[in-house]
Amino acid sequence: MSRARVGGADVSTEHFIGGEHVGSGAVFTDLSPIDGSVLAEVARGGEREADLAVAAAAAAFPSWAALGPAGRAAHLHRLADLIDANLDRLAEVECLDMAMLLRSLKARVIARGARNFRAYADLAAAYEERAWSSNGTANRVLRMPSGPAVVITPWNAPFMLSTWKTAPALAAGCTVVLKPAEWSPLSCSLLADLVQEAGFPPGVFNVVQGIGEEVGAALVAHPGVRRISFTGSPETARHIGVAAARNIVPFTGELGGKGPLLVFADCDLEAAARKAAGQYDDAGQVCLAGTRLLVEEPVAEPFLELFHRFTDEHVLGDPRDDRTTVSPLIHPEHLSRVECFVERARANGDEVVRGGRRAAIGGLFYEPTLVVPRSNESEIVQREVFGPVLTFQTFAGEEEGVALANSTPYGLSGIVYTGSRERAERVGRAVRAGTVWVNTFLVRDLTAPFGGVGISGIGREGGDYALDFYSDLKTLQILEGSCR
Repeated sequence: MSRARVGGADVSTEHFIGGEHVGSGAVFTDLSPIDGSVLAEVARGGEREADLAVAAAAAAFPSWAALGPAGRAAHLHRLADLIDANLDRLAEVECLDMAMLLRSLKARVIARGARNFRAYADLAAAYEERAWSSNGTANRVLRMPSGPAVVITPWNAPFMLSTWKTAPALAAGCTVVLKPAEWSPLSCSLLADLVQEAGFPPGVFNVVQGIGEEVGAALVAHPGVRRISFTGSPETARHIGVAAARNIVPFTGELGGKGPLLVFADCDLEAAARKAAGQYDDAGQVCLAGTRLLVEEPVAEPFLELFHRFTDEHVLGDPRDDRTTVSPLIHPEHLSRVECFVERARANGDEVVRGGRRAAIGGLFYEPTLVVPRSNESEIVQREVFGPVLTFQTFAGEEEGVALANSTPYGLSGIVYTGSRERAERVGRAVRAGTVWVNTFLVRDLTAPFGGVGISGIGREGGDYALDFYSDLKTLQILEGSCR
């Protein structure tokens, strides 16, 4: 069995299929964003591994589904306990693999994985069938587990997002084939180890490593798959949607955002500016970030003064250092992508008023950047950069502010700062997004629906919405008085 030493952890570099570690003839190199060092040579799967994983998931499905919600919940709670017990090890590997701040991983992100499994185990066990009488029959709505599910996760916060998707699938009675992103694959290998330690039956949970265009494409096109859940780009989602449609397989996608951060003159301006500067956290590699700063004209200048002051407090550095607030970008290709966005903005006549270059400390760091666009149609306003790049625009009143907020093809999230309860309700309803926060950010209730509108996504995750997605709903009707 091939394994690598990553920090203080021993990590499998192979697939996990049918309860066993499985190698491939080919590998890909996984680099640390922190210093460019080689972390591991990881198995590079293809059609063969996709076939093996789906076959294993299909074979395990009947008995896993037959366990019922309570039987499955026992496994999920054991897994959650193991995640808590291995939090430091998971956090260290994920920090080295994708460079999220280590203190954030330990304090909230990895622990969220355990919360996901517990929450969905309990929600599934607590499901109450809808029951009613009509036309002389007794009616009930039943959830039937759908079958093998393919879960494809992104490179940012890979452990948490993998658990966010696999937990409801497993709780609903589906079996899972997880395909992690090739830029940060290792914490998902550790998740497979914990699944095995928790005593899950072989084939219930499988991990296939590899390149998206290779094994990912084979998985989503596989006729044995009954559900597909994806987080990534709209461009990739279009290909997945076509493959899912060919097999008539339900598909959910969370596809990024270009969130507005609306600041009204009646708000706590210091709190709004501090939160705006905080959008550079994790080097801006957060799909929910409020990357478009939209500020009401009377407070534009004092807001900018505060914003620059708070941004000056950021420290670029090693994510394992408690002083660091902005970490490196994930990969040289992504750094180049972010850099090219800003270069095109300059060429377009947009004004770069802060940053706009690679950081002097070298590596994969890019300076926190603020751009004042020449027009609302500028590419830098209309397309997701997914880096430490924000735009700044002003508006004359509420109507214009809402119009700007809704002026991109995205609609994942929005942030509103106001001191008026009436405006909070009015603007909160008017902003077209799957989630809108007022005077706060990134507060999540696991039972609430999560997803986007427009090109930010299709379908909803979270709570019963996710459990319904991984289920086929059945109406059972029995003629009243016909049975004893």
